[in-house]
Amino acid sequence: MNQILSTNLNDKNNKKLNTEELYNDIDSIKKINNKYKKSTNKQFFKLQFTISIIIIITAISFSIYQIYSINSKEKISQNLIGNYNIYKLYADTQAKEEENTENNLFGIIEIPKINLYYPVFSSLTEENLKVSPCKFYGTNLQDNTNICIAGHNYNNDKFFSKINQLQPNDEIYIYDTSGIKYTYQVQENYEVKEDDLSPITNYDKNEKTLTLITCNNLNNNRFIIKAKQKTF
Repeated sequence: MNQILSTNLNDKNNKKLNTEELYNDIDSIKKINNKYKKSTNKQFFKLQFTISIIIIITAISFSIYQIYSINSKEKISQNLIGNYNIYKLYADTQAKEEENTENNLFGIIEIPKINLYYPVFSSLTEENLKVSPCKFYGTNLQDNTNICIAGHNYNNDKFFSKINQLQPNDEIYIYDTSGIKYTYQVQENYEVKEDDLSPITNYDKNEKTLTLITCNNLNNNRFIIKAKQKTF
């Protein structure tokens, strides 16, 4: 009998020990899981932080490159003005033979209100447009025609970025390659869809019209400035 009781007690003790061991094992597993989760979370946050830093550095680098690129084009444009002025000094001699090779300049555009002063290419190409405004429609400043000039909008103070600030009666000056100044007075400031060609083709055939065009980067429309040449 004693032996049976002793055996039962041992069984109970063993079961108790097994239960305690089981709980201990469960606690150990929980601790391991918690450590793993903490480690995983730390690794995730480190990865997220690293990716965020890379994105920020990339964005800053791209912005710096864009600013550098625009400023470089601005310098090229200003150098063209310098070359243009030198070219005019020799207009009666050797430079006449080089007239068609002097960067194909149409003249110079000046808008005092927005502090704009750039050479204008006589033809529009993507490369020319990166450097300075380009004439792409119309004949010459003496004709009854619509001189159309396009320029980039960089949302700063470069090129045609601020022409949407012009109002009726503001003045625009165009200088031809002989240095003759033509004054235009702003008539309209409006927007059209990108595929609307009416500002180019619709004009009074009995007047000398100037049309400036640039992009509205917010909605992909086109800012249009219409002006008429003043007679004195």
